[in-house]
Amino acid sequence: MRPAPFRRLIRTLASRAFPADVPAPFGELSVTLTDDADMPAYKAGCFGVRRQTDVVVQSYEAVPGVCPATAEIILNAERAKAEGKARPGGPARELALYLAHGLDHLAGHDDDTPARRRAMRRRETGWLDADSAAYRGILAR
Repeated sequence: MRPAPFRRLIRTLASRAFPADVPAPFGELSVTLTDDADMPAYKAGCFGVRRQTDVVVQSYEAVPGVCPATAEIILNAERAKAEGKARPGGPARELALYLAHGLDHLAGHDDDTPARRRAMRRRETGWLDADSAAYRGILAR
């Protein structure tokens, strides 16, 4: 992972999920990369379900006088690498898609029905298609 390009990707996708007229519901965002071995523990900690997944998203309300509202996105980089090998754009695009999906959830969208899942995927791929250079340099060669 190349940190500077990855930070730029986070900012780019966050600006798509939260345009200037739509403020983000958090003051701080944490993005963590993990692997297949540890991802089920993250999912269990957040949702009580120990299962493999590609992304886990959580948001936390502000504590007045202590900290702003925060959010975290946990990305399964190992899964992105494996899944991305078989998809256009490769592992870098797959990881960017996971990040876009997490931000889309933080923007208030849900994928609990097939129609909502399709709408989210259209929005997320639109963000990535609008600037494919944003994710191309995130992985070390």
